[in-house]
Amino acid sequence: MTEQFVVATAGHVDHGKSALVQALTGTETDRWAEERERGLTIDLGFAEMSLPSGRSVSFVDVPGHERFVGNMLAGLGPAPVVCLVVAADEGWQAQTSEHRDAIKALGISAGVVVISRLDLAPDNIGAVTAQIQAELADTALAKAPIIATSAVERVGLDELRDVMDAVFDELAAPDVTAPIRYWVDRAFPVKGAGTVVTGTLAAGTLYINDRLELVGKDVSDVTIRSLQSHGSSATELRPVTRAAVNLRGVAVDDVSRGDVLVTPGAWFSTDVIDVAGSPDVDFTELAQEFSVHIGTATVYAHCRPLGSGFARLTLDRALPLHIGDRFLLRGTGQRLITGGATVVDVQPPELRRRGAARQRAEILARITPENHLGIEVERRRAVEQATITAMGIPVPRSLPSGVLVHDRWLINQQALDTWSQQLRDTVVAQYERDPSAGGLTEQAAVNTLELPDRSFLALVVAEAKLQQATGRISDPTLQPSLGAAEAAVAELEQRFADDPFAAPTADELDQLRLGDKELAAAAEQQRLLRLKDNIVLSPKTPALAMRQIVQLEQPFTVSDARQALDTSRRTLIPLLEHLDARGWTQRLDGNLRKVSGR
Repeated sequence: MTEQFVVATAGHVDHGKSALVQALTGTETDRWAEERERGLTIDLGFAEMSLPSGRSVSFVDVPGHERFVGNMLAGLGPAPVVCLVVAADEGWQAQTSEHRDAIKALGISAGVVVISRLDLAPDNIGAVTAQIQAELADTALAKAPIIATSAVERVGLDELRDVMDAVFDELAAPDVTAPIRYWVDRAFPVKGAGTVVTGTLAAGTLYINDRLELVGKDVSDVTIRSLQSHGSSATELRPVTRAAVNLRGVAVDDVSRGDVLVTPGAWFSTDVIDVAGSPDVDFTELAQEFSVHIGTATVYAHCRPLGSGFARLTLDRALPLHIGDRFLLRGTGQRLITGGATVVDVQPPELRRRGAARQRAEILARITPENHLGIEVERRRAVEQATITAMGIPVPRSLPSGVLVHDRWLINQQALDTWSQQLRDTVVAQYERDPSAGGLTEQAAVNTLELPDRSFLALVVAEAKLQQATGRISDPTLQPSLGAAEAAVAELEQRFADDPFAAPTADELDQLRLGDKELAAAAEQQRLLRLKDNIVLSPKTPALAMRQIVQLEQPFTVSDARQALDTSRRTLIPLLEHLDARGWTQRLDGNLRKVSGR
């Protein structure tokens, strides 16, 4: 498969960017009649060429005039490589500086610098080269190759192509398996096909019939109907390339530049973020309102400084983001680019207390790629792995110290320890308050601990070295007690030891002060057995009854069993029904039963 690359132009107005692209590709990038009439690029233009190596290069030609900085940023934002153009006859200009600042703020580190219009000032090359080197000295393009060209005389074009190949050799291979985030720069209708959007595919792979989300003012579920790149149809498109995507599920009027196609669930949609400013940004000196640019999107932001180097931005619309994304900051009502910022948190905590902003800045300053996962899980106590991935934080196979995995969750060990101790304390308090309860109910434990997910309960119980059974959590080291009912239950236990089939009457239970609550507690502790019609016996009584019943001639009658057990019909019928339910006996008709298997 042919390697593909996307390069955005940059540079001062009328320094020959479009002429250079046309000389290289043979394509006129000024698409609008107004652009051709005025000789001024207003909007983005697109062209493609092949290098001698066979690589395909797509150019995104951006306007250079200060009135169209927004359009320039939409073209520059998604591009991984830049071609900065400086005219030989005019040298470095104000708008060149603004485009340089944009390149720096967006973190674009690969590119080539072209001195254009060599034919107009061949003697200026040395001076302009020195200018360029000085202006780029503190940027990632400080060592970018500088090539002098003339689009009119077609000088330096072959050398530029070779240099581009060398620049591409140094680029890291794009991730073809990455989740899709495809920033839309154009949307238009095609007769018989519907809505088509174009943009730069920087990572991931697009396939026909892929289901994606289109995020703009609203979120729409869309399906890829067909794909094209530079007029050629394809069943899939890999990065980095210019892609035209025909969408099913959205009207063209509902799509605009700055919208974005994303893999569902792979990005964190948010309108409140914490960011770190680039070294040249002091948030305490910026206005409270400014615009931010990412991809092809421009949104307005309210800024709350957390200190000079960190700020909380509230955006006027939600964007699909990852931690580590770069923003460009641009003052409202100004044309000056004020710097860049990097996303540090896509779901920051509320700042409620005095001094919270300063404390938050201190935490943000401690975050590194190595400790970010641990810090995030510690703050949240527990978080789903899918949420962490959507935030853009990698989850390594070997988790950092203090982070545990439980099903789909990541849990902070300290939080688990806290929950475990809290559960132990609550169970002990329950025993002290009501020793007959036999422990704490599961629902009470969930409510008390405020667990993020009920599935955590078994984990916390095990960590606390407690036991969980029959809907209750108990401490095996604590002897359950029936409190005031203990003596009465003990009396019944002695009675059953002497005569296991002598169930107490209702009056006898009342005299012993054994009501429903006390009997239920005793039954839960397996001290008593409660049968139908409020018949109370020993838990051992059914087994003792079977010892006698198996000796009877089979099948046997109720009368046979009553005589064998020497008990009343009031006690016998619920007891026999209990044996039937356990499968120990089998009822044949209204009066006959047999031992199962006999």
